[in-house]
Amino acid sequence: MTMKRTISGMIGTGSLAHNRRDFIAENVDPDRVQLNICYRNENLKEVYKELFDEAVERYNVGKRKDRQITNYYEKIRQGKQEKLFHEVIFQIGNREDTAVGTEEGDLAVKVLNEYVKDFQKRNPTLRVFSCYLHQDEATPHLHIDFIPYVTGWKGKGMDTRVSLKQALKSLGFQGGNKHDTEMNQWINHEKEVLAEIAKQYGIEWEQKGTHEEHLDVYNFKKKERKKEVQALEQEKEYLTAENEGLALQIVESREDIQLLKESKEQALRDKKAAEKRAETAEKQLKSLEERREQLQPIMDNVSKEIKEYGTVKMLLPEAGTLERAATYRDKKIKPLFLQIKNKVGAMAAQVKELTKEVENWKSKYQKLKQKYNGIQKELDDMRKENHKLSEEKNIMQGVSDRYDRVVRVLGIETVDAAVQQDIRNEKALEEKQRMEQMPKGSIHERLAWGIKKSEMENQQRKKNKSKNREMER
Repeated sequence: MTMKRTISGMIGTGSLAHNRRDFIAENVDPDRVQLNICYRNENLKEVYKELFDEAVERYNVGKRKDRQITNYYEKIRQGKQEKLFHEVIFQIGNREDTAVGTEEGDLAVKVLNEYVKDFQKRNPTLRVFSCYLHQDEATPHLHIDFIPYVTGWKGKGMDTRVSLKQALKSLGFQGGNKHDTEMNQWINHEKEVLAEIAKQYGIEWEQKGTHEEHLDVYNFKKKERKKEVQALEQEKEYLTAENEGLALQIVESREDIQLLKESKEQALRDKKAAEKRAETAEKQLKSLEERREQLQPIMDNVSKEIKEYGTVKMLLPEAGTLERAATYRDKKIKPLFLQIKNKVGAMAAQVKELTKEVENWKSKYQKLKQKYNGIQKELDDMRKENHKLSEEKNIMQGVSDRYDRVVRVLGIETVDAAVQQDIRNEKALEEKQRMEQMPKGSIHERLAWGIKKSEMENQQRKKNKSKNREMER
C-alpha cells in the first residue's frame, strides 16, 4: 500500500556540537540519543588541510611574505565571501504522520539511510565531514555538513578553493534569479533523488500546492482562494523554519555561555598550575644562588694559592758549604720540585673540577631563568585570557537574561511574532536599498530597474494616502 508523505530539504544552521549531541537541547529525548546514527565525524580543520594545503603551497610560490596565505581555514573563517561549511537537512513527513518510534518513522529511517549512502559519490565537489541521522527528536531527519570546493580554478586566487557557486556549477546547477539559486536547484534535485528511493519503499512524494485541479468558470473564485491558502501555507512553512532556526540559535548561545564557563574554569586551573611552576622555579633559582655563594670562597682560595705558588723560585734552599752540585740537585732541588709538581697537579685537577661545576651551574641557571621567564609570560597571558573570558561570559549571560525576561513578560508567541516582523522589515529594507542603486548593466537592465522603482514608489504613495484618509476619519 502506497502512502503519501512530504519531503523536506532545507539549509541548516550548522551547529556541529548540536549534531554530535555534545549538549542536550530541550527538544531532544535523552533516552533515544543512542538511536542516532553517525555516518561521518571528522575534524573540520584537518579536512581543510587535506583539501587545501597543497594548493596553498602552490599559491605561495614567488609571493611576497605579506601576501602569502599562512592558514586557509582562518582566511575563510574571517572572510566575508564564503562560509567555512554548509549544512542541509532532509526529512520525510512530519511529527503527525512520521513520528519517531512509529512504523512510518522507522520506514523513513530506512529511506534516509539508503539515500545517504551515495551522497558523496553523487556530489564529489561537496566534501562531507559530518553526517548524522537523528532519531531523538520528533521526526527522523538527516544532517549533512560539507565543504564546497572547486579544483583546477583558472581565476584569481588558489587553484583549489572554497566556492559554493562553482562547486554546484560543476555538478550542473546554473543559478537563475534570487528565488532560483544554485543551492535551491541542487536541494530540489536531491529531494527528487530522495523521492525516487522513498518510492521503492512504498512512499509517494506529496508535493503540496503543485497539482491544480481542472475547475469550471463558476469555481474560479474557489480556485483563487485555494491559491491564497497554499501561499499562506508556504509562508507558514518558511516562518516555522526561521522560528526553529532562531530557537536553535538561542540554544547555541546558552551552549556558548556554558563553554565560556568551562574555558574560564580551565584557565583558572592552568593559572594555578603556572603559579605553582613559577614558585618551584624560584626555589630552584634560590638554591642555585646559595650554592654559588658556597663555591665562591673555594674559587677565591684556589686563585690565591695559585698566585702564591708563582713565588716558588724565591723559596729555594741555600746550598751548604763545600756541597757538591749533584748532591744539592738530588737531595734538595729534586724533592722540592717533585713536591711542587704534585701540589700543582692536585691544584690543577681541583681547579678543573670546580670550573666544570661552575659552568654546569651557569648553564643550568640560564635554562631555569629562561623557563621561569616563559612560565611568567604564560601566567600573564592566562590572566589576560581569564579577564577576557569573564567579560564575554558576562555579555552572553546578559543577552540570555534579557531574552528570558522579554519572553516572561510578553510571552513566547508575542516575541516570536516580533522577531518574524523584524526579519520581514529587514528584508524589505535590504530590497529597498538594493532598488535605490541603479545597476551598471545594459540600458535594458537600467530601464527595468527604473520601472520597478517607480512601481514601488507609487505603491508607497498609495499606502500613505490610505493611511492619511484613515487618520482624517
